[in-house]
Amino acid sequence: MVWITGASSGIGAALVRRLAADGHFVIISGRNRDALLKIQQPSPKLVKVLTCDVGDDISMAQAGRELAEITDQLDLVIACAGICEYEDNLELDVHMYRRVFDVNFFGVVNTLHQSLPLLANSRVPVFAAVGSLSSVVGFPRAEAYGASKAALSYFMESVRADTCRVRLRTVLVRPGFIDTPLTKSNDFAMPLLMSPEQAADRILRGLSGSGSTIDFPRRLSWPLRILGVLKPVWHRLCAPRITRIRKLRSA
Repeated sequence: MVWITGASSGIGAALVRRLAADGHFVIISGRNRDALLKIQQPSPKLVKVLTCDVGDDISMAQAGRELAEITDQLDLVIACAGICEYEDNLELDVHMYRRVFDVNFFGVVNTLHQSLPLLANSRVPVFAAVGSLSSVVGFPRAEAYGASKAALSYFMESVRADTCRVRLRTVLVRPGFIDTPLTKSNDFAMPLLMSPEQAADRILRGLSGSGSTIDFPRRLSWPLRILGVLKPVWHRLCAPRITRIRKLRSA
């Protein structure tokens, strides 16, 4: 039994199609019920719709109750829900930061909170969360988005440490640029752009192994990892080429 949040589009939808095609029973969640129903149509006997908002505590508490009515066991949970908003001229809009964190970070916490009792009933439970390679180094304009994904990365590392003596396997997925509705509005070059189907294939291949991190594509992840270690190189040579800020806002 699999539960996928953020399943109405992008990577989540691609994962649902792959898993259902392989005969898995999948519970799919998101805020847009109509979009979820379209995803369900090709495999109505294998796909169950559970509408919820991962960033809303009340909605997720209700989702937890509905999950328990659907099944008493989850073997795999993939937290795919996410949003992205960029900084412009360091406006530092706290409300925007909270919106991003509510979905990208607290949404994952909510998802694990509601699924953990059902994962505990599985013989080989797996909890995976989709982060981003943007958390490896500090990208211009990505203060809110990148920080939420960096917080998620630390959270998953801590959960992994806390569950090292029990059966739960935690997996952090860090993709590069994926051609989804989330990236359609990006007004900058996206190197090594991948399709949701390619991303789903990489994720499922990674989940079939035993690792705790799935980074892709390698041609992007490895240079970023190196720059993450050599941060002075990133800030002196790379960041000045891509930042859009030339002077600070004045009062």
